[in-house]
Amino acid sequence: MTRRLTDAGFSAVELLIVVALMGSLAAITVPISGTMIDDIQIRGDAHAVSGTLALTKMTAAAKFTRARLLVNLGAGTYRIETWRRTGTPGWVAEGSDLRLSAQNGFGFGALATAPPNTQVALAQPVPCLDAAEVAIAGTACVIYNSRGTPISAGGAPVTTQDVYLGGPTGVFGVVIGATGQQQVWRSNVMAGGVWVQQ
Repeated sequence: MTRRLTDAGFSAVELLIVVALMGSLAAITVPISGTMIDDIQIRGDAHAVSGTLALTKMTAAAKFTRARLLVNLGAGTYRIETWRRTGTPGWVAEGSDLRLSAQNGFGFGALATAPPNTQVALAQPVPCLDAAEVAIAGTACVIYNSRGTPISAGGAPVTTQDVYLGGPTGVFGVVIGATGQQQVWRSNVMAGGVWVQQ
């Protein structure tokens, strides 16, 4: 018995259909993937800022001094600093600057209202002061005393402070209460956005 050999392979029409289907799937998934990546990055940045604030609070307690989170609003960076009491008094950086993802920055975009029961009006924390008590332009500052209580530069307890950061897919607010308790809130980027606690 002999077998007849037939041509094996795909026709040009079949290959064109497969290429067209792959192109259609790519056209659908690439924008969705980009949005997902943007969302993951802003979410990660918000939780990194929240974690760094918690570390700032613990650093103040561990070193029995004041510690602050210095946020550079324009550069999209932030760092922990502690107050040096011995020698020449002043703020000393603990490690290097941390940076937000490239498309994210500190701010609240077009939003007009703060998360519920936090601030009366949207605002970043007050600017940090240098060792000579002069405001450092373009900064925001959250200071903790050695008991973990948020305080002003003068040492008085402060009420709720929010650190806002946003990106293409949303705005996050890391809320620091008067007792030092933290919450993370999220809103979409539109002016009428609704805040949801994370």
